[in-house]
Amino acid sequence: MISKLRFLPFNKLIALTFGVLIFSASCKKDPKPGTTVTPTTPIVAATRAELTKDSIYLYAKETYYWNEGMPTYGVFKPRSYANDQAVLDAIIKLPGINKPTDKYSFLDDGGLSASLNGVSGDFGFSVSYQTLTDLRIKFVSPNSPAATTNLKRGYQIISLNGRSGDGINYDNRAFVSNAVFGSANSVSLTIKKPDGSTQDLTISRATYANNPIFATKLFSVGSKKVGYIVYNSFTTNSGDALKAEIAKFHTDGATELIVDLRYNGGGSVATAVVLTNLLAPASVNGQVMYTTYWTKTMQDGLASILANQPLYDKNGKLQTFTGGVNGKWATFADINYKPNGKGNFENFAKEGSANFKKIYFLVLGGTASASEMVINNLQGVMNSDIKLIGRKTYGKPVGFFAIKIDKLDLYIPQFETKNQKNVGGYYNGIAVDKDLPDDLTKDFGDSSEALLAAALSYSEKGIFAVNANNNKLSSLSGMSVTQEKIMNETLLDKNYFNGMVDDRPKKFKKQ
Repeated sequence: MISKLRFLPFNKLIALTFGVLIFSASCKKDPKPGTTVTPTTPIVAATRAELTKDSIYLYAKETYYWNEGMPTYGVFKPRSYANDQAVLDAIIKLPGINKPTDKYSFLDDGGLSASLNGVSGDFGFSVSYQTLTDLRIKFVSPNSPAATTNLKRGYQIISLNGRSGDGINYDNRAFVSNAVFGSANSVSLTIKKPDGSTQDLTISRATYANNPIFATKLFSVGSKKVGYIVYNSFTTNSGDALKAEIAKFHTDGATELIVDLRYNGGGSVATAVVLTNLLAPASVNGQVMYTTYWTKTMQDGLASILANQPLYDKNGKLQTFTGGVNGKWATFADINYKPNGKGNFENFAKEGSANFKKIYFLVLGGTASASEMVINNLQGVMNSDIKLIGRKTYGKPVGFFAIKIDKLDLYIPQFETKNQKNVGGYYNGIAVDKDLPDDLTKDFGDSSEALLAAALSYSEKGIFAVNANNNKLSSLSGMSVTQEKIMNETLLDKNYFNGMVDDRPKKFKKQ
C-alpha cells in the first residue's frame, strides 16, 4: 500500500488524507444515552481546484530557486487566490535573497513537452517590425504550413486578416500578435516580395515535425571557409542533425563558424551539451564544462515533496531504483542535487573532428537559456575566440524540469549553471561585441544581411565593418532599443518558449 501511495500526485495524497479523516470519524461508536455530545465542525474535502493551488505553493516552497524566506502555508493562503495563475503570479512577486525579476516561471498544459520533442501545431511563421510601420516575416519553420506556400524571411506584410497600412503598424501590434499567434485556424495575408511583386496567402494551422535547423551555408572569405548555421530551438531530437551539419562543415574545410541563435529561446539541456561538445576545441576534452547549482532545499535533501514526482525513462516507463531506501521505483527525491555530487558537473566530451578557430554567435533579445548556456560554456574555455553580434541576450541562467500537478505542468527555476570559470548569473543578458539591430529585410544566408555581414567582415578584416545600408537600417528604424524589447521580446517573442529543461540522465543518491 505504501509503495502505491508514494506515486499518487500530491493533490491526490491530500484528498486521500481528508478522506481517511472523514471515514474514521464516521466509524466511531454512537455515544451512550445521556452522554453530552459536543458538536464538531464537519470536515469538508477540498476541491480539485483548491488542491492544485495548494500544490503550486507547496512545490515552490521546497523547489523554487529563490524559496528562502517564503511565507508559510497559513500566511500565503494559496486557496485565497482566484486561479492557478494568480497563485504563481503571487509567488513570482515574492521578495527573495538575490532574486532577480522572475520572468521565467509559467504553467503549461503539456504543449511544451510536445514542442521540445520536435512537434509543433501552428502556422509555422513569425513576424516582427523592422520599423514602426514595416511588418516583416521573421522566419518560416521548415515542414510547416507556411513553408508550403514558399513564404520567406524578409517578405513585407502589407495586409493581415483584411487590415493594411495603419491597421497593422506598431500601435496595432496586439492585433498582429493575436492574428499570427492566437487560436484561429487560419490567417490571411498579402505579402510584398523583394522584387516588388505581391501575393495573397491563406495559411491554415496544422501539426508538423519541426526541424529547428533553418538554414546552412558555406562562405569563402579570402583563403578560408566559414560555415553558417541557423539553429532555432534545442529540441530533443535534433542532436544527430547538428552532428551531421557540423561534420559537413569540417569536411568542406570550414575553419570558422557563424551560429545564428537570434530567435533561439532554448530547450533541451542535453541537446545544448551536444552542441557545446561539437563546437568546443579538442584541447578541453575531459575538463569541466559547467556545474549545476540546485535550490538549496534540494541540495540539502529536504525537498521531500519530490517523492510524488516519479522518474520516467525515454520510453515513458517508470525507472527502477532498487538500491536506495525509497522502494522499487525512482522519483525526483532520489536524485543527488549537491553541486559536487555525481551528475551535477558536466565535462567536455568532444564530438566530431571540427576544430573551429573562431565562432561568431548572432544573438538578439530572444536568444535565451540553453542558447546562452552554450555561449557561456564556450566563453569559459575559448573566450578570445568567441564573438557576439546583435543585441544583448535575454538573460536566463536558470532552468527547470516539469512538475506534474493534475493536468498542469509547473515550470519554476530550480537550478543555475556556471561555466568552468564559475561564471554565470547573467540575468541581465550576455553583452555583445558588436551592437546591431535585427535586419529583417534579408533572408537567412544573405551576405548583405546586417548581422551576418558583420561576422563575415570580422572574419576577413578583423573588424566589424558595416556598409551604408546597415548604418541606415540602424538610424532609420524609428524604434528605440526599449521599443524593440517591447515589440520583439515582450509581445511577439513571448509566444515562443524561453528556457532550458533538464532532460539529462539522472544520477541517484545511492545505487
